Amino acid sequence: MTMPVLIAASPRPAPQLDLDARLVLLAALMDERLAEAAVAFEVNTAHIPAADPNPEIAAPLRLTPTAAPCPYDTPLAGLLHRARIRIETDGWCRDAIRDEQGARCPMGAIRVEAASRDQANDACVLLLDVIQQDFADATIPSWNAAQTSATPVLRYLDRAAQHAHTHNL
Repeated sequence: MTMPVLIAASPRPAPQLDLDARLVLLAALMDERLAEAAVAFEVNTAHIPAADPNPEIAAPLRLTPTAAPCPYDTPLAGLLHRARIRIETDGWCRDAIRDEQGARCPMGAIRVEAASRDQANDACVLLLDVIQQDFADATIPSWNAAQTSATPVLRYLDRAAQHAHTHNL
């Protein structure tokens, strides 16, 4: 009797998986690992009352505002910008240089932020020039007293700062 001769077949190359097939396999593997991790968490924290992997946040974090860097590199423009920031942070008042709560009028804010009396005077003159482009007979106190909110005051301080910047003051 003759014995059949077995010939070893060459091993087949492993099939090449495309990207979608590999992603599906990895997603299944990750789902299994996440399920195991969830069970392990439950077992490890069973003795801790109210253990929650995603605790509910009771209140949002309070963010403290930081001062924006001055966009101007000229002294008067920087002063007018700082005066604007001062009114935004301390508040605006219209019938006094400064009220009891610390709010300031434009001239009061300029005086606080100025390095010298001359610099404050120059900034006030520049602000007055910008205001008088639209209100010919106005003074800073009379114009400020006629305003109903801080918005126009901040806008004119911005315009004065921009004017000082473009004229290199």
